[in-house]
Amino acid sequence: MLCVITYDIVDNRTRTRFHKFLKEMGINAQKSVFECRLDDKEISNIRRYCRKHLDLDEDSVRIYRVCSRCYARAVIQGQGISLPNLDWEVI
Repeated sequence: MLCVITYDIVDNRTRTRFHKFLKEMGINAQKSVFECRLDDKEISNIRRYCRKHLDLDEDSVRIYRVCSRCYARAVIQGQGISLPNLDWEVI
């Protein structure tokens, strides 16, 4: 499924490490925004990483699941890259 992940992490080193972690999973669409195609196991891995490495009293990570129809209707203006607009998924 397509997911949009956003984060706001206070510590620079922690933020950089999380950014590198997410680069393995998707496209860095904006500074603190990633677009990824993830399954439930990968989402669980991200959540586990957050619990282990982030200060969840100060830091914030949001994972939004987006259906392919909604993603196809997204309006993108200005610079940046995004995942290709796919209406299929390999099972």
